[in-house]
Amino acid sequence: MAERRAFAQKISRTVAAEVRKQISGQYSGSPQLLKNLNIVGNISHHTTVPLTEAVDPVDLEDYLITHALAVDSGPLRDLIEFPPDDIEVVYSPRDCRTLVSAVPEESEMDPHVRDCIRSYTEDWAIVIRKYHKLGTGFNPNTLDKQKERQKGLPKQVFESDEAPDGSSYQDEQDDLKRRSMSIDDTPRGSWACSIFDLKNSLPDALLPNLLDRTPNEEIDRQNDDQRKSNRHKELFALHPSPDEEEPIERLSVPDVPKEHFGQRLLVKCLSLKFEIEIEPIFASLALYDVKEKKKISENFYFDLNSEQMKGLLRPHVPPAAITTLARSAIFSITYPSQDVFLVIKLEKVLQQGDIGECAEPYMIFKEADATKNKEKLEKLKSQADQFCQRLGKYRMPFAWTAIHLMNIVSSAGSLERDSTEVEISTGERKGSWSERRNSSIVGRRSLERTTSGDDACNLTSFRPATLTVTNFFKQEGDRLSDEDLYKFLADMRRPSSVLRRLRPITAQLKIDISPAPENPHYCLTPELLQVKLYPDSRVRPTREILEFPARDVYVPNTTYRNLLYIYPQSLNFANRQGSARNITVKVQFMYGEDPSNAMPVIFGKSSCSEFSKEAYTAVVYHNRSPDFHEEIKVKLPATLTDHHHLLFTFYHVSCQQKQNTPLETPVGYTWIPMLQNGRLKTGQFCLPVSLEKPPQAYSVLSPEVPLPGMKWVDNHKGVFNVEVVAVSSIHTQDPYLDKFFALVNALDEHMFPVRIGDMRIMENNLENELKSSISALNSSQLEPVVRFLHLLLDKLILLVVRPPVIAGQIVNLGQASFEAMASITNRLHKNLEGNDQHGRNSLLASYIYYVFRLPNTHPNSPSPGPGGLGGSVHYATMARSAVRPASLNLNRSRSLSNSNPDISGTPTSPDDEVRSIIGSKGLDRSNSWVNTGGPKAAPWGSNPSPSAESTQAMDRSCNRMSSHTETSSFLQTLTGRLPTKKLFHEELALQWVVCSGSVRESALQQAWFFFELMVKSMVHHLYFNDKLDAPRKSRFPERFMDDIAALVSTIASDIFSRFQKDTEMVERLNTSLAFFLNDLLSIMDRGFVFSLIKTCYKQVSSKLYSLPNPSVLVSLRLDFLRIICSHEHYVTLNLPCSLLTPPASPSPSVSSATSQSSGFSTNVQDQKIANMFELSVPFRQQHYLAGLVLTELAVILDPDAEGLFGLHRKVINMVHNLLSSHDSDPRYSDPQIKARVAMLYLPLIGIIMETVPQLYDFTETHNQRGRPICIAPDDYESESGSMISQTVAMAIAGTSVPQLTRPGSFLLTSTSGRQHTTFSAESSRSLLICLLWVLKNADETVLQKWFTDLSVLQLNRLLDLLYLCVSCFEYKGKKVFERMNSLTFKKSKDMRAKLEEAILGSIGARQEMVRRSRGQLERSPSGSAFGSQENLRWRKDMTHWRQNTEKLDKSRAEIEHEALIDGNLATEANLIILDTLEIVVQTVSVTESKESILGGVLKVLLHSMACNQSAVYLQHCFATQRALVSKFPELLFEEETEQCADLCLRLLRHCSSSISTIRSHASASLYLLMRQNFEIGNNFARVKMQVTMSLSSLVGTSQNFNEEFLRRSLKTILTYAEEDLELRETTFPDQVQDLVFNLHMILSDTVKMKEHQEDPEMLIDLMYRIAKGYQTSPDLRLTWLQNMAGKHSERSNHAEAAQCLVHSAALVAEYLSMLEDRKYLPVGCVTFQNISSNVLEESAVSDDVVSPDEEGICSGKYFTESGLVGLLEQAAASFSMAGMYEAVNEVYKVLIPIHEANRDAKKLSTIHGKLQEAFSKIVHQSTGWERMFGTYFRVGFYGTKFGDLDEQEFVYKEPAITKLAEISHRLEVNACMESSWEAFMVISNTLLI
Repeated sequence: MAERRAFAQKISRTVAAEVRKQISGQYSGSPQLLKNLNIVGNISHHTTVPLTEAVDPVDLEDYLITHALAVDSGPLRDLIEFPPDDIEVVYSPRDCRTLVSAVPEESEMDPHVRDCIRSYTEDWAIVIRKYHKLGTGFNPNTLDKQKERQKGLPKQVFESDEAPDGSSYQDEQDDLKRRSMSIDDTPRGSWACSIFDLKNSLPDALLPNLLDRTPNEEIDRQNDDQRKSNRHKELFALHPSPDEEEPIERLSVPDVPKEHFGQRLLVKCLSLKFEIEIEPIFASLALYDVKEKKKISENFYFDLNSEQMKGLLRPHVPPAAITTLARSAIFSITYPSQDVFLVIKLEKVLQQGDIGECAEPYMIFKEADATKNKEKLEKLKSQADQFCQRLGKYRMPFAWTAIHLMNIVSSAGSLERDSTEVEISTGERKGSWSERRNSSIVGRRSLERTTSGDDACNLTSFRPATLTVTNFFKQEGDRLSDEDLYKFLADMRRPSSVLRRLRPITAQLKIDISPAPENPHYCLTPELLQVKLYPDSRVRPTREILEFPARDVYVPNTTYRNLLYIYPQSLNFANRQGSARNITVKVQFMYGEDPSNAMPVIFGKSSCSEFSKEAYTAVVYHNRSPDFHEEIKVKLPATLTDHHHLLFTFYHVSCQQKQNTPLETPVGYTWIPMLQNGRLKTGQFCLPVSLEKPPQAYSVLSPEVPLPGMKWVDNHKGVFNVEVVAVSSIHTQDPYLDKFFALVNALDEHMFPVRIGDMRIMENNLENELKSSISALNSSQLEPVVRFLHLLLDKLILLVVRPPVIAGQIVNLGQASFEAMASITNRLHKNLEGNDQHGRNSLLASYIYYVFRLPNTHPNSPSPGPGGLGGSVHYATMARSAVRPASLNLNRSRSLSNSNPDISGTPTSPDDEVRSIIGSKGLDRSNSWVNTGGPKAAPWGSNPSPSAESTQAMDRSCNRMSSHTETSSFLQTLTGRLPTKKLFHEELALQWVVCSGSVRESALQQAWFFFELMVKSMVHHLYFNDKLDAPRKSRFPERFMDDIAALVSTIASDIFSRFQKDTEMVERLNTSLAFFLNDLLSIMDRGFVFSLIKTCYKQVSSKLYSLPNPSVLVSLRLDFLRIICSHEHYVTLNLPCSLLTPPASPSPSVSSATSQSSGFSTNVQDQKIANMFELSVPFRQQHYLAGLVLTELAVILDPDAEGLFGLHRKVINMVHNLLSSHDSDPRYSDPQIKARVAMLYLPLIGIIMETVPQLYDFTETHNQRGRPICIAPDDYESESGSMISQTVAMAIAGTSVPQLTRPGSFLLTSTSGRQHTTFSAESSRSLLICLLWVLKNADETVLQKWFTDLSVLQLNRLLDLLYLCVSCFEYKGKKVFERMNSLTFKKSKDMRAKLEEAILGSIGARQEMVRRSRGQLERSPSGSAFGSQENLRWRKDMTHWRQNTEKLDKSRAEIEHEALIDGNLATEANLIILDTLEIVVQTVSVTESKESILGGVLKVLLHSMACNQSAVYLQHCFATQRALVSKFPELLFEEETEQCADLCLRLLRHCSSSISTIRSHASASLYLLMRQNFEIGNNFARVKMQVTMSLSSLVGTSQNFNEEFLRRSLKTILTYAEEDLELRETTFPDQVQDLVFNLHMILSDTVKMKEHQEDPEMLIDLMYRIAKGYQTSPDLRLTWLQNMAGKHSERSNHAEAAQCLVHSAALVAEYLSMLEDRKYLPVGCVTFQNISSNVLEESAVSDDVVSPDEEGICSGKYFTESGLVGLLEQAAASFSMAGMYEAVNEVYKVLIPIHEANRDAKKLSTIHGKLQEAFSKIVHQSTGWERMFGTYFRVGFYGTKFGDLDEQEFVYKEPAITKLAEISHRLEVNACMESSWEAFMVISNTLLI
């Protein structure tokens, strides 16, 4: 047996245990991980590697070249290599909300503005892994996708669901009854009656060709074809995915960067009506937050005046632009709170008199009194008309009011539930507020304040409300400031508001407030651009109102916005000489000092022109120190110069019309220069006011500068307060960012010196300044950093890749930029919400995914310069060493214009200049090619022309990507060293490898960011250099690969050295590294990446040996592996097409090549088969990732790996996830390919076979049903009660195992005495579904070969596994689903299992809490399922229970759907099991040995028949069973006799099925069984007896048994017998007929017995008749006699019970005397005739009686000497209780000789004691009444309604002293319960109808 299978050795526990002992003895630390699970000592050609260590991977690229498959096309071809279109670089135009994109109109822009505009308009550069969605991270186990895959499933028919329609069956039976009763001459219970019933039955359809003699092979083939047709292809579509949180390998695509909006509110202003209408009134709306004391929106101006009123102002107002006619506005609120007010302010035309006077008419006049006050109103109107004519362009404050916004929202209430759903479905624009809070917008710290009590502030789902505001407060001239307004608003919230005491102005303002729709039509942005869906420009628009968020909002800029808001606040002219009382301020935005230089950039308010050159503030009458409440909105020019400034001119307005008095008199001037040292000037200003016009050249100076010869108000003191606020995506308003951008742009433009602030930076000082400005970025505010994040990162990357040339020297800024990026990413991570489950900040993820691109590779850069990232910087390539190269004296040259718009302008970098020098020497014509633009239509990444020269030129000029350049020798002579070209990924890897200290720590914290940047850079590099199709080994230079290897190695060691200290960070690092390697598999040399994976594995295994508790580390490794295996080409990476050749042979032999191409050729050597099914070294090398996965599974599931128990669920989920992903993958739908994929998992079968003792025992639930009845009930109790089950005890004792529990072959392994920890039901189920998937999809010939190699023990273990699978996937039935739906909590078993996993796992409580708060429990080593995705701390409602309560109340359709899926899963699982059983049977047929396992096959088959199965499955199951019996008839009738009994029971049960197809097949099987039994020995007594016994068992135990269906099946069997031509001449048909009639008789009586359950006399009578029917079947007759005895005892009929027991004893004695002739035993039933003469019925004289020496007959426990003794003792006891003491003596007469022969003195003394007692009772009767045995009544039944009881008379025995009335009443009650006895009467002494 030298060639003994490695697997066989492996499965023998004793050997494995010995080896483990030896190995663990050599090491200290944790022994369970050191074991070598893979003992393959006798395989010579390769050394073994323990499972705990990774093997050396195969060099995948080489392997693919040397082992080219001989398949040119077809499905297998796609498995060999990644598809050519695997990775695409897509330039996707960004969505623009507006019809015209928001860009400045100016053509000349400074570099910074140009960069910003480019950043906001260029296309997204997206790298798409085309097949990424097919990886396991996107496994379609989500409910929606599962439902999609489950469409079109056939409905499986299950008997348990088919509740028979009682009425129709009842009618049929009644009809049959009536027909049988019409035969008058058939006495009750006669054979004739029974036969008549049977012959009137209808048979089921006969199976065609059943009786033909077909060769077994042909039958197998037909069965196989039928079984394989109409199968469900995807097993996992029917199996719910494990209960996991978000899978760890899923990286969601980040959100597209877009403009930020809070919750949006639509406000429509409908009408404004006062009591009197005499003049136009102007209104504005704005939002204020009282708590933050901040105006949180810009003003919305609206005009609700009538045309007549507007007409009064015609001279002053130019024609109104449509944009100023809006009456509805959309407000955005990021932080809704209870403190937000909607403030409405009203203004009117300036008139003489203060506000109070002007408001008086509005308060005193009422509309109702209009006629009474007609004259006064006319006068007021004419006055108003005059003021409008004269002062129409000036305004004055009039009135205001405020609406508490949240009151409106909450009183409008949330929408009703139904409508909410409708609303949400039309546009889920923002989700609820609680969702917004977790988005990336909001800073973490600022949120903490809003979370309390703000859940009510939800503006997305309230009912629209129409408000009517009736009261306005008049403005008070001295209380116009915002401070005063906040006081008023705070006061409004108090119950005793001061405002309430004021006299209001009555008016009616109607406004609608509602949640804004998703895409409203006719909408204008704050810049007045039309938002998309603007069908008609003439329609009145809706204005979007710009929000000024109450607190910082962290969202990068994505659109061009450049607005300035000017808020004049107060003026103090108290100390000014002269008349200046009605003061207005004219505000202008100037681009020069001439009055004509005012720019038309001030936004109009309402009913006016769109833009104007000036704006006036409202006038407070006769106030020298007025407050203002104006907001002036300015559209800033994109490029500002030093001459741009704001000019404020103060006028006194003359309200009275006097002669020679001008309307307005200038009384002062002041200004604010817009730029100060190149930075936008904003903020609070307190400006001095000049009395005279400013002198020339004033605009570049500040008014604070004392200009000579100028007069100032109040001695040049600040008298005018104004605030200037910019909302700009151009101006950073942060000094550090400004300085950085300014320096970088100076480099771009090469313009020195640079002025920054007060400094002038010369070129020689630039380097230090640049470095310090990069490091100072840390000090900048977070909000502007986030707003300019995209541009900032672009610039830093540009500096890394293109170190600038300053003063002729290359400056290395790589390190500084790397540090800056690390610190920025960490700041974002720490301070902002919106990190995903892997700790990736969503803003950074979006930047990488959409924005980042390699500099100089952008296909359509709008600006000249080196492409994607900014202007034409003077750049140099950077040498690898950090030493600066020798000075490059290069001429400065400007960018050359470029005629090809598709290619960015020529960068004037040193190597360009070098090329121009070379070009002039005639070496290269690259410049000429570039300058002419090259071929116009050349797409990027493709060769622009066939000429190699131009390709090189393009490579070098536009695509500065190549690793080497032809001009290297020239450059070397020029610079003294060879500058190696560095690409961004190369530079990044280098910087990361060499960094240390805090920088390294920062980079590790955000490793994912740098990894993803690196990967995108690598893809872009390959794409632009046309290398995506290049051989992988030549894609990247070796030094870069060295850097990557070093990086991965150090990070792996970081993970494993710090995992106990910094859990959260290490988890992030671990997943980041895994995702990085996953990405690299798509673009690099895959063998190299495999070696990196091995490096990481080595790091772990070296660490594991020394750890006392390894599970945390193994858990990290599982996460790592799971992410890598989620690669979309995981299968291809595993070389599924390679057959396992020893990797030692460098070149493939001819034979191996042919065997590969022919799939599984017949000459595959045994060794290969073994290697395919076990984790051998060749398997693990060639199927590298699958090998790692299965190795993890084997190591963790090994029962000796105690420390890893908590990881079972996790590792099983990993395998389950992979397989379910393959299952649903459209690429692998072809069966041939699926077989290849399944081949990668063949060792899984062996691994699961190893775990059989640990699997959850699903068969437990079956114990109470479907088992042979020969086991007494107390066996069940012993099974569950004791620690060691009876089965195990018997197995250990070496005796046969009863079938009660699961089959016992595997239990022999328990002899080691070790108690295995059992897997949870969920984990076991997942494992078993994986096993079934492999069995379903694996190549059958390979399986068969392997089965041939397995030992009997192993095959039996496989069968045990299949037996378990049957129970595991049994159909539960609709009723169960309905019942489960009503339960809230999960089964306690599953909960307990999860708790155990959590408790036994290694994780500490603190870490558990950390994980829980981050919603990452799924990844914890314990695999616990608690926690959630959101960033929530522990909350009660997030616990496990919550998840279940949400699943409650499924609809009827959902329950139907669940039942449909479960039914299909049960059918498919059982069919797979059946397929496998067929392969096992074929194995036996082929090898002609191992017949002993056929019993196991039969056991599984029978078990599956006993379970709840679909009609489809049962048809195939019966077909297989028939084939098995026909192939191995002696199996059933000679070897597995108890199985024969079981089979008969199963077949009979299905013969009574309500589904006709099941009955057809079951009857056919039963008939063939009889036929085969007959053919073996011309007699089928065995089957006859077993069937008779089965029927009795079935009828006795089955609840939903239906006689009509069984009658049909019996009729079908009769029909077969009649049509069986072959056996017509034999006795067989007659024997079948006799059997069937006898069965039918028993059946009829048994059914009647059920009918008469409540009538004890009838019941006993029927039992007697049934027992009589079983006279040829001693076992069954004995059973029924005992049943009768039991029934009698229940009713205290002890004498009758004793008689039944005496008959039983006589029956046993009869058969015992046949078996053994012992003198002391009774001779037979004759011995008992003294007790009762009826006993002679028990004599065995019939011809048909089975002889007791046949195996299986009379084998019950009573057919023994001790059984006989027991029966007699029971009989004596019953006689004694009945008071029949004489009979006691007769019984003991039979017993005494037996005890005497056995010399049992103790028993004899007991007997004699009892005899003494009996005789003394006869003698000592005191009254004579003690032995009164009963009262007897004659009862007759008359009337046809009684059926076959009509005219029958009976003697009823009742207890002693029973009166006639008592029995009459009892019979009356019984009669009432009989529905057919509709009318009856009791006649004294007689019962008549």
